[in-house]
Parts: sequence; structure tokens; C-alpha cells
Amino acid sequence: MMKSSYAHKLAERPRYSRKFWAVLLTFLCSLGFLLFQGGKLAFMLFIIISILSVYLLLGQWSGIRRTQGNRTLSNVDYGSTVEAGTSLTVSLQLQIPGFWPMPYIFVKDRLFHKTGRELTFEATLVPDWRRRAHWEYKTPSMRRGHYYFGRTECVTEDIFGLFEHSGTIDLPQSISVLPQMVPIREWQQFHHMLKGTNHHSTTTRASRETTQINGVREYIYGDRISRIHWNATAKTGTWKSKEFERESLPKSYLVLDRFAKGYGGEETFELAVSVAASLFQYGSTRDLSFGLVSRGSDDVYFEPRSGQSVYNTAMQHFIDVEADGPVGLKQVLLEKVPQLVPGSFMAIVSPLSGEPMLQILTWLKQQQMNPCHLWIVSDPAAKDSWMLQLKAKGIAGYAIQTLPELPTRLGGRSG
Repeated sequence: MMKSSYAHKLAERPRYSRKFWAVLLTFLCSLGFLLFQGGKLAFMLFIIISILSVYLLLGQWSGIRRTQGNRTLSNVDYGSTVEAGTSLTVSLQLQIPGFWPMPYIFVKDRLFHKTGRELTFEATLVPDWRRRAHWEYKTPSMRRGHYYFGRTECVTEDIFGLFEHSGTIDLPQSISVLPQMVPIREWQQFHHMLKGTNHHSTTTRASRETTQINGVREYIYGDRISRIHWNATAKTGTWKSKEFERESLPKSYLVLDRFAKGYGGEETFELAVSVAASLFQYGSTRDLSFGLVSRGSDDVYFEPRSGQSVYNTAMQHFIDVEADGPVGLKQVLLEKVPQLVPGSFMAIVSPLSGEPMLQILTWLKQQQMNPCHLWIVSDPAAKDSWMLQLKAKGIAGYAIQTLPELPTRLGGRSG
């Protein structure tokens, strides 16, 4: 046991390189030449070799191991969040302590994606007389996901290039890249559906009021005394009644298909995530409540609720979501739909089409749901025929081949 520990310690000792032994041998040869030969030539040679040896020896204390610095990102929003497709501008400031002459520094910065992908950036910098260096670089267009910076490596050499000295700086910093989104001006068919179910007077009167006060309105003859807002009445001198929030009907859900085998490639799934995120952004700006059904390696379900916190939670999910669903869309809906309120609106973002998707949409209508298919086009040749099939069944459908065309499709022109 003692022998094993001793051998392990010997293995941990740094081994000197051949260059070190070559310099030491040169110094000893010059010393021997001075002692045994003597003379001015031997003395001058010994002085020169000694100065060079001391210079090379002092490189161990160049200060590169104690390098300090900071990193700044010039075009990052609050919370280190950017949108996919953005190129980051990274600025790195370095300060090397010490006095040893340093001709240049090799700097390597690493940016890691949560999946393990690595972006490496390298540069050669020349420090100024205060031993400071500045480096600015741009990243390629960022893909959706979470990123973090690794250790920054700094390497320098002596003027002869014989010995290399290195150090690292730990500047932890993370970046969240949202999916690419496009602003939607209007979703006409969605609002027509709401008007057809929510805005009729009979339905409005039948929808139950919550206990949450939404504001104050004018008194209407027949209002109960418990509804009168006494403070507002006293301030204005006219009768005022409390306005309560009503339950929104129907509930609206966004279903993101994450079945791994349904997507032909990574770009297709990225488009599906961007479409889903754009719809959530639209709902947030219009104060609409969208729920979320997203099942893959994790089972994510949000009830339709308005508010910034719900929107932020959904965006965090879209940053991490992957096409890793073990079961198909049909199985997911068979498990989820019985838990939902009949009459709910369901926007399904999926690359699935043809008879399998038609069976799912028809079954949803039988369950008294209002389905809508946002088709991530996987076969452009079948686009027109699939839209005609949906129209014949009375089901809303939109063929989305690229993200920029999403607002046009939802604006009233589908197919």
C-alpha cells in the first residue's frame, strides 16, 4: 500500500521537458567552458547564456496564471436573454500582473450549449505597456437553448518560443436563447370563434362571474345592493356598481407535437417551436389566456391563465423543449382531452397530416372540442390537398412552411 502511494506521488510530479534539459545542459557547458578554458570568449559566452537562462527561468513567474479579466455582452437584453438568430458581441478585458516581458498572448474562449455542443473562439493579443489586453469578437447566429461560458484560457511564450506558460480565468456567465418569433397582428379565425361562442348576450349572461373585481361601471337598474360600490358612489355623486371578471369560455389550448419520429429534421421542429412561441407571444400582447399541452421526455401542462408569469414560464419551456416524445400525438390527446372542458379551442402545432391527423381532428370534434391544425409543412406538394380536406370537414387549418408567413396565414388567408 505504501509503495502504491509513493508511486502515485511520483506520477503526479511535473516532468521537465526536453527543452528544459537542453537549456540546463547549455548552461552547464558554458560554465564548464569558462572553468576549464577561461578567457574573454568563455566569460562573455557564460554571461550571455546566464542572462538567457535567467530570462527563461523567470517565465515561470510571468503572471499569466494570475490573469484577471471581465467579459461583457453588448447586445443582450435584461436577464441575458436573446432571440434565436441573434449574433452576440463579446468583449473581453484582460489584466496580467507582473513585469516579465510578454510579447503576445493566445486567448481561447469557449461557449457551451446544454446539449454539449461547443463554440470556440481564439485570438492572439499584444498587451500594452500596462499589461492590459482587449478582445472583441462576434458569435455566429445563436440557436435556441441555454448557453454558458467555460474557462478562458490564456497562453504566452518567451521570445524564442521555447517555453509555454498558461493560465485560466473563470468568468461564469450564462445566456438563454429564446426561439425565433414573429409578431402576429391578428388571428381572425380565432376571434371569429370567440365571438361565435362568447360574445352572444345569452352566453355572456350565462357565464359565471368570479369573485375578482375587474373595475367599476355605471349602476344599472335592477343591480343588487351588494353590487353597489359605495366608495366610488360617494366620490362621484352618482350610483356605481362593481364589475366582476367573468369566466372565459371556451378555454384555449396550444398543443405542441413532440413525437420524435414525426419530424424530418431539426429545422422542422425549430419551426414548430417558433410557431408555438409566436402564438403565446400574441396571446400575451392581447391579454388572451392560452394553455399548453407539450409531452415528450417531460409532461408539461399549463392551464389557460393570463399574466406575465405564465408567459415567462411558457417561454422557458420553449427554450429547452426537444422533439423527444416517446408516443405519438394521438396517444397524448387520448390521455389529456378527457380532462379538458368540452368546447375548448385546441390549436395543434404538428407536422402530421393525411388520414392519421384527420382521425385525430375528427375525434376531437366528437369530443366537442374546436380543433385547429397549424401544419408544419413537411411535404409542400401535398399542401393544397391537405387544406382542402380540412375545409371539407369544417376544420380550421393553416399550412406553415416558413415562420415569416405565419402572420399572413393567420390574418385570414389560409392554405
